[in-house]
Amino acid sequence: MKVPLVCGNNYNITILRDNIYTMKNIALIGAGRSSSSLIQYLINNAEQKDLNIVIADREIGHLNDIVGNSDRVEQIVFDVFDDDARIALIQKADLVISMLPARFHIVVAKDCITYKKDMITASYISEEMSALDQEAKDAGIMLLNEMGVDPGIDHMSAMRVIGDLQEKGAKFLQFESFTGGLVAPESDTNPWGYKFTWNPRNVVLAGQGGAVKFIQEGRYKFIPYHMLFRRTEKLEVKGYGSFEGYANRDSLAYRSLYGLDNIPTMYRGTLRRPGFSRSWDIFVKLGLTDDSYTLEDSEELTHRTFINKFLAYSERDSVELKLMHYLKIDQDSDIMSKLEWLGMFSDEKVNLKNATPAQVLQSILEKKWTLEPKDKDMIVMVHMFGYELNGKRELITSSMVTMGDDQTYTAMAKTVGLPVGIGALLILDKTIHKPGVHLPVTKDIFVPVLNELEKFDISFTEEKGEYLGYML
Repeated sequence: MKVPLVCGNNYNITILRDNIYTMKNIALIGAGRSSSSLIQYLINNAEQKDLNIVIADREIGHLNDIVGNSDRVEQIVFDVFDDDARIALIQKADLVISMLPARFHIVVAKDCITYKKDMITASYISEEMSALDQEAKDAGIMLLNEMGVDPGIDHMSAMRVIGDLQEKGAKFLQFESFTGGLVAPESDTNPWGYKFTWNPRNVVLAGQGGAVKFIQEGRYKFIPYHMLFRRTEKLEVKGYGSFEGYANRDSLAYRSLYGLDNIPTMYRGTLRRPGFSRSWDIFVKLGLTDDSYTLEDSEELTHRTFINKFLAYSERDSVELKLMHYLKIDQDSDIMSKLEWLGMFSDEKVNLKNATPAQVLQSILEKKWTLEPKDKDMIVMVHMFGYELNGKRELITSSMVTMGDDQTYTAMAKTVGLPVGIGALLILDKTIHKPGVHLPVTKDIFVPVLNELEKFDISFTEEKGEYLGYML
């Protein structure tokens, strides 16, 4: 017989014969558009794993349909900078999941160290987070980062192939990895071939923060931001057509992480449909993605006058003509068609006070790039491994395409949220538990996570062929 007790510290404790078992408490901090599948995964496992889930976010109204009538979930309005509320929430948790914007993870992580609570995030590991490694070890807790899709599934799926080939004695010649969050073909209703499936701000600011780095045929390569979207690579994904990829962040940092220190070619990129990058480059060249200063009269701007701010003065020439002349665009070009479709030359008001150029651009894009309720998105990931084994040069192409269900349960939410949820349960079960700051690049983490993801149709197809040299 089970007798539930309600204790002063809000823990649910059940007495079963002579044993005392404490319900596991998960604090999920931040519940944006990538959290729907994570929340559902935790709820679906709550009875079996005896979980209590506290979802803490600035706004919680959007969660009602996701949470439903689950008695395993508590929702609270929460400000991460309210020290008392944050500390109280973390103290009561057995594990903390931070789905906050990446820059806020460090605030939560420091409290997790203080109160000895394991933590998991989906974001890139920052220098500040890495610096907490010894403190986390001293506290005996695990801070597991990069458990989303990119970063996350990309690491795990790549390391599964790399580890297998390394065990066979393969010499790696090339590693290419591309990931894209895109609209599914049946919902692709615009000339850009793109709609927002994750934080729009991150899309607008993509590629900023220093030169992109990679290595090609033993030569170090660097692409400054203002040229990033003009240096693209083409590739095909069987059954899904053509894509283009632009370089992503610092590919060099992953050589030692993947055990590929001497590899002559290593490149990580982001996928878009053909033509996207060349058109996006117009925004970069004009300075519309700049987030470093505000436009004092932004609330008075229209789309048209916003563009005109970044063009030379002319008493007679139109905004369109000045833009075409300045950036050498043909009037009947695909680029002009894309800009016109977005309404970049319309007289619609911006209505944003003291906004940066990037914020104004984001506002304009959201009017046309927001998923409709029944729209579906897709995640496309492709790895290419060139290697030499037993005197033969071979190529493995590993690809994954995952489709979303609708505007809420997107492919992005599945591939970001499910690895986080799976990792969280593995930590709570003590299946994995290594004190310190970690990424999912070791077998004890990526094998069980990838196995579980296959149950949700997130799996990779591999094709083997002859390696003929640098492919892109």
